[in-house]
Amino acid sequence: MTKNSQARRGRPANEALGQTIVDAAYELFVELGFQATTLDKVAKRARISKLSIYRHFENKEALFSAAIAAHCHQFAPLALIEDVDGSAEDQLMAVGSSLLRTLLSPDVRSVEAMIMADKTNQKSLSKLHYEAGPAYVIAQIEALLRQLHAKAVLNVPDPLRSARQFAALFKGSDLLIIARFDEARAEDGNEIESYCRSAVAMFVAAHGGNAHAGR
Repeated sequence: MTKNSQARRGRPANEALGQTIVDAAYELFVELGFQATTLDKVAKRARISKLSIYRHFENKEALFSAAIAAHCHQFAPLALIEDVDGSAEDQLMAVGSSLLRTLLSPDVRSVEAMIMADKTNQKSLSKLHYEAGPAYVIAQIEALLRQLHAKAVLNVPDPLRSARQFAALFKGSDLLIIARFDEARAEDGNEIESYCRSAVAMFVAAHGGNAHAGR
């Protein structure tokens, strides 16, 4: 067996180990908070050595960033971006509902609460969280809006600004507040769909449909 074939065989295992570490770390960050989560605890939860963690991540901050990124990357509407079918409303509805359900998930809410409660590391953790999470999601929405603009389906001359506004429509949903005291209502499919449809309709109306077509 050649070294190259060994490397090809070894890479998936290496990636799988990295994912195992990230999954264990995310669980602990949610359960214990940033300060109480140690690399020793992550190693124990993942059933690996601490040295194995250092082979993948420089420190706990890098592991936290990777854990947030891995969770947010599950949201990214890559399939929508790669295969742009259906109306703009349908595509934005799919993205918006995915985003709102992600924001409503107990784990995401727990991480945000954990960051706000950590007065010592709040600023640094907020920066890591933003770069690994919201900034990534906004970039994915921006890519979709660029395609919709290029096809003259929507008039989006500033896709980044519009992506930030689109994300804000869902981040500002009152369902996120309602979830603190009435999870059943906040997670009700009809409630989510109703909110998303109204938010998407507002966004589409503000972006003029195919107003720039033919210019």
